[in-house]
Amino acid sequence: MRDRLGGVSATGLGTILGFVAYGLWGFFPLYFDALKPSGAWEILAHRILWTLVFCAIVLVVTRDFRWLGPVLRNGRLVAGITIAALLIATNWVVYVAAVTSGHTSDAALGYFLNPLVTVALGVVVLGERLRFLQWAAVAIGVVAGLYLAFAGGRVPVVALTLAFSFALYGLLKKKLGATLPALHGLTIETLVLAPVAALTLVILGQHGELTFGGHGALHTWLLIGSGVATALPLLCFAAAARRIPLVTVGLIQFITPVLQLLCAVVLLGEHMPTERWIGFAIVWVALIALTVDSLLSLRGSRSEERDIPVDDCPR
Repeated sequence: MRDRLGGVSATGLGTILGFVAYGLWGFFPLYFDALKPSGAWEILAHRILWTLVFCAIVLVVTRDFRWLGPVLRNGRLVAGITIAALLIATNWVVYVAAVTSGHTSDAALGYFLNPLVTVALGVVVLGERLRFLQWAAVAIGVVAGLYLAFAGGRVPVVALTLAFSFALYGLLKKKLGATLPALHGLTIETLVLAPVAALTLVILGQHGELTFGGHGALHTWLLIGSGVATALPLLCFAAAARRIPLVTVGLIQFITPVLQLLCAVVLLGEHMPTERWIGFAIVWVALIALTVDSLLSLRGSRSEERDIPVDDCPR
């Protein structure tokens, strides 16, 4: 790609934006931990509503509304987006509940497992064929899940819920096709969820469980800022994905759970028992296998491109 911004190539800009997106997601535990004493449901409701406000402001500034009518009149697309919205809302509330209850390491494990679950869904739902190292990665991931369940004395429900909800969300978006840009998709998803979010705040208020406005200006602004915190990395990710290969995106994504784990252990002081470290180590072996497979696949694709005769290249 030849487009440049401020002297930075498209690939370089995409890489920077990818690091920004996954870096911001990696530090989310610190942001949501700072929202205490707000509960997970209140945080979820504010996150939905303020994200919708942020998206609306951007759309007003850019005068980008023509797409809204045709999308809302497409019943199949709206139904798909509604299911996607419910999946991402589930992911958000479980993640926030894990962080605010001192289980950030469970959340990090979920995002380590997510690539493996995504690969497995590709086989089961889309009928994709896996290469040897991909099968090995999935098998090792299953071993890790079983080990953590038996060694820890409990099934890692939080991690599995996060991994599957986000993988299913990605699968559904793929099935819907590249129908909407990130901003448009996020706008519709939060628009669909907005009535439920507003009702949640009403119910919490009736029970005297609302914290908004009652714990100082900083706390209030942090709740309001959850909209920007939600939308900004997603938009950076969308911009990065258009500029760099999917393999590069896949490699950068591991920054998020690594940073989340560091936040949990180093900054939030969570205790990690020995069996949990062993379980993480098994998952990392699976991710290494998946990474090696991705790099080999990319190298093979580039070799094939170099071997294509000039006359046979599509024009």
